[in-house]
Amino acid sequence: MLGRSPQDARTPPTRAGFLTRLRQRLNRGDSWLTRDLGELVRGRPIDAAILEELETRLLTADVGVAATARILGELKPRVARHELADTAALTRALREGVTAILAPCARPLAIDRTRKPFVILVVGVNGSGKTTTIGKLARRCAAQGASVLLAAGDTFRAAAIEQLQVWAERAGAEFAAQLPGADPGAVVFDALEAARARGCDVVLADTAGRLHSQSHLMEELKKVRRVIQKSDPSAPHEVLLVLDANQGQNALSQAREFHAAVAVTGLVLTKLDGTAKGGIVIAIALELGIPIRFLGIGESAEDFGEFDAAAFAAALVEGPGPEDAAGEARAP
Repeated sequence: MLGRSPQDARTPPTRAGFLTRLRQRLNRGDSWLTRDLGELVRGRPIDAAILEELETRLLTADVGVAATARILGELKPRVARHELADTAALTRALREGVTAILAPCARPLAIDRTRKPFVILVVGVNGSGKTTTIGKLARRCAAQGASVLLAAGDTFRAAAIEQLQVWAERAGAEFAAQLPGADPGAVVFDALEAARARGCDVVLADTAGRLHSQSHLMEELKKVRRVIQKSDPSAPHEVLLVLDANQGQNALSQAREFHAAVAVTGLVLTKLDGTAKGGIVIAIALELGIPIRFLGIGESAEDFGEFDAAAFAAALVEGPGPEDAAGEARAP
C-alpha cells in the first residue's frame, strides 16, 4: 500500500513556546526537586542533614544511585566550606550539577541530506508512544522542507497501520504498508525501495512494540535492522528509542537492552506531563550517554520539542515560576 497523503504539515511550535510548556508541565503536582526546600531550611544552616533530605528527594525522583552520588559528591565539599549559604545558592548549585550531567546528551537530531533517504528506525516497548512520536517527527521534518515516507513496520498491533496512515496524512507524508501480519523486515525493505524511487529525503520506520525482556522479539528487531542494511549498508542512520518516562527505573533497563540489541543512537522521552519523575532522564544520561533528541510533554504537536539540558534542569530543579503556573491555569 503506497500513496501520497494530502499536505497538512503546519509550522512546528517555536522553541521558546515549547520550553514554556516544559516548565509548566514537567513534574507538575508540586513534585519538583526543591519544592518547599526554603521551608525546610528556614532558620537552619545548609548542612549535612539538609543534603540527606535532598538525597531522598533525588532518589524518589528516579535520579538513581549513581547520579545522586555524583551530584551530592559535588555539593558536599561546597557545603563544608560554607559556600552555599542559603536556599537560592543550594538550588543554583543543584541545577548546575544536573545540567552538567545532561549537557553532553543534548545533541539534536541532524538529518544528513547527502544520505537519501535518511533512514530512522523507531523502536520501543508497547505503549511508549512510538507511533505518535513518528507522526510528530514527520510533521517537523516536513515543516523543514524534507519529503518524508512513513513505513508501517508494526504489522501486528491492531489498527497500527491505520493509525500511522492518519499521521502520514496530517504531515503530508508518503505512506508505505502491507497487509496486517506481513513480515516487518519485508515491509521496511519495500518502503525503502519506494522512497528511493520517489526521491524521498527521510524514511521513518515504525516497529512493533516489544518488551526488552522478550529475547525472541529483540532478535526479530535485529533482523529488521539487517534487512535495512541490505537495501543500504549505511542504514539505519538513526535508531530512535522511545521511552515512557512513567516507567521510571524500568526505562533505564529498557534503554540498556535496546541499546545492546540495535545500537540506539538517540532517545525520545515521552509522557513527562503525567506522573513521571523526570529524574530518570538524568540516570539514563549518566549511565549510557546516548543523545537525547526530543521530549514529549503531551498529546498535541506543540508538546514535542528538542531536548535542552539547561531548560530541563531548571524545570526539574526549580519547578514552574509564577508566570508558568498562571499560564498553565489558563491553558484549556
